Amino acid sequence: MNNVKNPVAWYKEKLHSETFAGGMLLLGAAIALFWANSPWRDAYASLSNTVIGPEALHLDLTIGTWAADGLLAIFFFVVGLELKTEFVTGSLRDIKQALVPMLAAVCGMVGPILVYVAVVAASGTGVYDGWAIPVATDIAFALAVLGLFGKGLPLAARTFLLTLAVVDDLLGITVIAIFFTDEISFLWLGASFALIAVFAVLVNKRITHWWILWPIALIAWTAMHEAGVHATIAGVLMGLSVPALTRGVEKKPLTEVLGGRFEFWSAGIVLPIFAFFAAGVNVIDSGGFGAMLTNPVAIAIYLALPFGKFLGIWGGTALLTSVFRLRLGKGLHLADIAAVSLVAGVGFTVSLLIASLSFAPDDPYSGYARVAVILGSVLASVLGAIALRLRARTRHAEAGEGDATADDVRLDGRPNIDEQGADDRA
Repeated sequence: MNNVKNPVAWYKEKLHSETFAGGMLLLGAAIALFWANSPWRDAYASLSNTVIGPEALHLDLTIGTWAADGLLAIFFFVVGLELKTEFVTGSLRDIKQALVPMLAAVCGMVGPILVYVAVVAASGTGVYDGWAIPVATDIAFALAVLGLFGKGLPLAARTFLLTLAVVDDLLGITVIAIFFTDEISFLWLGASFALIAVFAVLVNKRITHWWILWPIALIAWTAMHEAGVHATIAGVLMGLSVPALTRGVEKKPLTEVLGGRFEFWSAGIVLPIFAFFAAGVNVIDSGGFGAMLTNPVAIAIYLALPFGKFLGIWGGTALLTSVFRLRLGKGLHLADIAAVSLVAGVGFTVSLLIASLSFAPDDPYSGYARVAVILGSVLASVLGAIALRLRARTRHAEAGEGDATADDVRLDGRPNIDEQGADDRA
């Protein structure tokens, strides 16, 4: 009997693994960095800067911009679905349990900003435009690191990081909408909101035919782009409009159904392509890696991601639990939060997007910022992994406490292939 799987089917199955999905994102970034610094780097630049799209609709954009503004809207639609699920049936449905990680997420945004501003101020460069770059946490990467190195920590550690990352995503989207919008056309914005409202009515009536929803979504995206607001916001709002509860004979909520349909495109296609165009920085012609590593803006970003998150999340949680007497989840201690807060410094996807919005493509700081995001995320991953293993070795899990990686359900409610046995995957 032939057990050889179709490559596309194999790829779809592997994407159930947060670790594999994160690896594909890293692969896209690594290929871009190699190509952008190889003897063929002019070909990469030419590809990224190729303009396509109808000029009459102001959609004559470079391929790199299409990746960030167009394709990434699919990713943000999935983010919207995940946010809706968490608010209705997930980790954010009980405000008492979610309060500490929610407030920690706010502190976790303040910490990196303080570190960035402090480093830039000490350097005297005065380049504060990148303050928002290190505020984001990449959910998939952070959970993958916790899943690989967090065995021995209580299950509440995963819930804490999950809740924190979801709120962080919401706050990051808010930052993009507020601070990276220059001029707003309220006519176009109203048109986009009206179309999103139509989309919401249709999905709540369970009208999900692609030939109806896709045109509405595309026109809503175009209107949002014309309004001057980052067009990915349209994707988030449409995702949030999808019902997260079942009705009648439905076996799964529509958020989960649509999330399953778009998972392959988001995690398997969109994010690697976005990383490919966002991470392709020409380091050689910008003074080499030495110049990148010593640039004050780069230093501010790659230090703010791990250490700013640590300062904000662990410091904020310590304040909340010691002064305001709020409680952590079952079995969690501040030492556990210290390790988790380092993992939360993995920014990557949203940080790369904010980096591309913070500095113009021809600004030399644009390259420094994007390389610093990759470096800071790697640094947070390594330090977080070490801290998780050290913490796991020094604590004795209480009976029945569980394990941070024992949960076989991902953020979107689907099985995580990493937690299934070999027999289950056969």
